[in-house]
Amino acid sequence: MDIERISTVRADYDRIAAAYAEHIYHELENKPFDRELLLRFAAEFHGRGEVCDMGCGPGHVARYLHDAGVQVSGLDLSPQMIDQARKLNPAMAFREGDMLALDLADGSLAGITAFYAIVNLPANSLSMVFREMARVLQPNGLLLLAFHIGAESVRPEALWGQPISMEFFFFEPEAIGRLLVEAGFAIDEIVERGPYAPEVEYQSRRAYIFARKK
Repeated sequence: MDIERISTVRADYDRIAAAYAEHIYHELENKPFDRELLLRFAAEFHGRGEVCDMGCGPGHVARYLHDAGVQVSGLDLSPQMIDQARKLNPAMAFREGDMLALDLADGSLAGITAFYAIVNLPANSLSMVFREMARVLQPNGLLLLAFHIGAESVRPEALWGQPISMEFFFFEPEAIGRLLVEAGFAIDEIVERGPYAPEVEYQSRRAYIFARKK
């Protein structure tokens, strides 16, 4: 992923951070299936070490895991988004970071969640991201990845009244599964669902992959 694209993504999320937090922070309240999957994930990590929520945004997924008893921190490319996460979750740790080059030691994490963290990454960047995730996970560490299903990309002109330039990518679950295996993961499960109501979320099919570092 080129430096210009990374800079665009960071700048766009900085610009929309406050509106993003306002619209997204409470979204799990209306997403029972997502809450169920997160609780399944959380059940593995009581006393097992740290989990990182990558692409954490305002910290709502990390907060849900924290409230479920998980030792969790958040990481995001956007400093303004990290500011939102810290304001909304003052008892938790959040920091800036780039999934293409994680500033984390090898084998330092017991688990990773990445809910729509790859949506702004072109397909040719995903292998590097998944290798980095595998590198920082402990053996048998668990990844829960969520993304939009499809083969297209969209480039909206604005979100919540703020102009943006970044692109959003959709992926086929089978293709993502192959890349994860190549990066050193074993696939535990791939789950798909249709969209919730239009007032809850963008109308796309969603995929969730539980993948475990070999």
